[in-house]
Amino acid sequence: MPDTITTTCCIAGGGPAGVMAGFLLARAGVDVVVLEKHRDFFRDFRGDTIHPSTLQVMHELGLLEAFLALPHSELPRIAVQIGDELLYLADFSHLPTRCKFIALMPQWDFLDFLAQQGRVYPKFHLMMDAEATDLLREGARIVGVTATTPTGPVAVRADLTIAADGRHSTLRPLAGFEPIELGAPMDVLWLRLSRREGDPPDTLGRLDAGRMMVTINREEYWQCAFVIAKGGYGTVRAGGLDAFRQEIVRLIPAFADRVQELKSWDDVKLLTVAVNRLPKWYLPGFLCIGDAAHAMSPIGGVGVNLAVQDAIAAANILAPRLRAGTLTEADLAAVQRRRTLPVRLTQRMQIVIQNRVITNVLRGTSTPRPPFALRLIGRCPYLQRFPARVLGMGFRPEHVTTPPSTPTE
Repeated sequence: MPDTITTTCCIAGGGPAGVMAGFLLARAGVDVVVLEKHRDFFRDFRGDTIHPSTLQVMHELGLLEAFLALPHSELPRIAVQIGDELLYLADFSHLPTRCKFIALMPQWDFLDFLAQQGRVYPKFHLMMDAEATDLLREGARIVGVTATTPTGPVAVRADLTIAADGRHSTLRPLAGFEPIELGAPMDVLWLRLSRREGDPPDTLGRLDAGRMMVTINREEYWQCAFVIAKGGYGTVRAGGLDAFRQEIVRLIPAFADRVQELKSWDDVKLLTVAVNRLPKWYLPGFLCIGDAAHAMSPIGGVGVNLAVQDAIAAANILAPRLRAGTLTEADLAAVQRRRTLPVRLTQRMQIVIQNRVITNVLRGTSTPRPPFALRLIGRCPYLQRFPARVLGMGFRPEHVTTPPSTPTE
């Protein structure tokens, strides 16, 4: 028989949604167990953009100064180069937030920081190398999970189980949930190349005939996202690594002196892009949040921040009910209602960009011209405030409303 742990809330998944939800619930006085299947948070090429909305929450929690003491770079505006034309499309300097920039920080540092803040509270329990594998049920109600750990199987019984285990969620199909696929015309190949003296400082999106690449300034290196047609990774690999290197150079000639840093295909990581969402996020005793509820396109780098916003909304709505022992299915429905509109609007925006820009670029055989709307934004600094607000703050930024418990509670 597996050992049994009893808690108020069990969260499967130690990503941004899971760790933030665990921290905020424990801060509000709810006993929480967070299960993370890996031994640590160190995995490269995950979402590393922390947007002004999330930084604002850090400020409201009194954590911003300590958070920004971690190694990071700051992105005050977003530019795209289409053919030979450079356009600035979003300027964060006018946002009504404490931080008027996107912070670029390795996700493992972000998660380590949140976990450290959670451990201030005795009701926060993070179990690493512990993978949720099945759901525990009593009749129609989910009452916890079973998990594998290095010391053997564990049963975690809880009033509420939250699936925050990502777009390839284990628990979601076990609950009988299947997402609605909205489609994505591309996949992404992640790689890194050294950053050298004389390189431009800006993080850029670069679009040219049949090719697209985003270069993210990480100070010592460029984190690069090379966009390919959906399902095209096999074709790219079949063409050989040298041909792939040359594709990068054709798009960014300045990288000719460093593409040999890609020694093998092990240096290139495939992100299979999906845009989907669940029609229903909850069952009695069970709730999906973050990518488990809605997978986002990498467009705009908003996935981490949508996950964090889900976690804040869930903690705000559910913490008082969990502390009082009065949680109902209606409370879980309230979380979905709160987050559905911003998710739908964000995905709609991403799909429009996918269909009208990215698809045309990937299919193109000649140097593209910027659409009129982008040229207008690029030439009018005032208009750059609008995409900055949507991208930097989202459609419904959340704020923590639960009062903190004392660390000894």
